Amino acid sequence: MSSPSTALRVKELLREKGWTTKILAEKTGMSESYLTHIKNGTRRWNEDSLHKLANAFEISPIDLFAQRRQRTDNIDNNVSMPERSDIKLNVQVVPVMGEIPSNPSPYNNQLMQITTGYKDVFVPALNTSDNSIFALCVENNLMSPTFVKGDCLIVSPEVWTRSGDIAAVEYGNDTPVKAVMQVTYTEDFIVLESVNHKQPPIALVRGKDHFRIIGRVIQRLQKLA
Repeated sequence: MSSPSTALRVKELLREKGWTTKILAEKTGMSESYLTHIKNGTRRWNEDSLHKLANAFEISPIDLFAQRRQRTDNIDNNVSMPERSDIKLNVQVVPVMGEIPSNPSPYNNQLMQITTGYKDVFVPALNTSDNSIFALCVENNLMSPTFVKGDCLIVSPEVWTRSGDIAAVEYGNDTPVKAVMQVTYTEDFIVLESVNHKQPPIALVRGKDHFRIIGRVIQRLQKLA
């Protein structure tokens, strides 16, 4: 049987979606009997089933867990995974902050945590080894419905940002602005759009207007009620 820390929220998510186990089986390609075991915590899940469930529910794999590990000052960064499980997930503890740091680094991220009121607040992120990674706490609903108040956006400076990706950026010649925007590259311009597309796009001239990527948004952790 799964321990409380490794149990999945399948039963809760089925209720939220109004789905039966049969519907979930159709969406994941897994058998109803296997999903029933996972739902009831009577059988171990593996990496493949975790990702299939996350895709079906359209959430991050980390949001499938019923209980998240809380960080303390004495936490061990090497989070232990279930015994006798074939899962191979790298879980990294990521600092939370209220603003985008100009130059992310372990030291600068720690300072930003303190100055924005998130001292000793951390969240987990999956499958990343970026030591400058940070989590931006969404403090209002200006980006809703894409991102809402209470969400944590995991931002990685090491991950390459391609056209169409959402990233933390800095732009503007006189007074640079830092924001989370959708980035589109063209031959002559860099087009920045609000993530909910409620504001007019901003077109920056390549090689003339100031612009830089601070980090790409690689995960969204939704606030659990």
